[in-house]
Amino acid sequence: MSKKKYLFFDIDGTLAAGGYENFYIPDSAKLAIDKLKKAGHFLCIATGRAQALAIDTMKDLGFENMVSDGGYGVTINNSLIGIKPLPKKEIVALIRECQEKGFPWGIQIDNSATRTVPDDRFQKVAHDIYMKQRIVEGLDPEDYENIYKAYVACSIEEEKTLKSLKNLPWYRFHENYLFVEPSYKSVGIKKVMDYFGADYKDAVVFGDSGNDISMFKDDWTKVAMGNAIPELKELADYVTDDVDKNGIYNACEKLGLYTPVTC
Repeated sequence: MSKKKYLFFDIDGTLAAGGYENFYIPDSAKLAIDKLKKAGHFLCIATGRAQALAIDTMKDLGFENMVSDGGYGVTINNSLIGIKPLPKKEIVALIRECQEKGFPWGIQIDNSATRTVPDDRFQKVAHDIYMKQRIVEGLDPEDYENIYKAYVACSIEEEKTLKSLKNLPWYRFHENYLFVEPSYKSVGIKKVMDYFGADYKDAVVFGDSGNDISMFKDDWTKVAMGNAIPELKELADYVTDDVDKNGIYNACEKLGLYTPVTC
């Protein structure tokens, strides 16, 4: 007897290979998704990306549900339910510290693919192709009710001097700058599971990076990619192959997920 499972996939480094510059979904992952759908399982994205930056990938893969913004955003049946902002007081404190130290910074003030910055210094340091940029002279985080992400262009050594970071979730995906964003994917996953009245134990999560750690601590099945960081592999129930070496396909086959659901 095969039971319906609720599958949550990180995007970058899990479903997708090549990084931001050479992003692609391996054919084996696409085949796995097709077989999982036919088997009758529930499929959902679980990404740190802003909802606006992940929606195209979600639709291209034929998904209708997504946990975005590191767990703070939830999309159900192709409709955005909402995105919780970061704590404003702590974000303002971080920006003030960046201003004092002269570190270029930016903030995300809406659900879009655009980073708002006070000048052109951030792009000169970051050389970023991930997001568009809008310059607002005199930009002040105090002027915005909701801030969903912040970005700081600094070196690894310089980040150690930012005392305000200890009060915020953050991660460095790029050498030249760091992301201040939620890292609570398990929160969003539970919201989705609750919406559909599903048992948490029927969830299966797939990830590779530090921002996936939160969803690798609950009592559900946890699958780490072969290219995952060591800390995630230690928390995993199963470690599959690399993302570009049929990792998703092989994991789902190993877990018996291609068998049609009967209950």
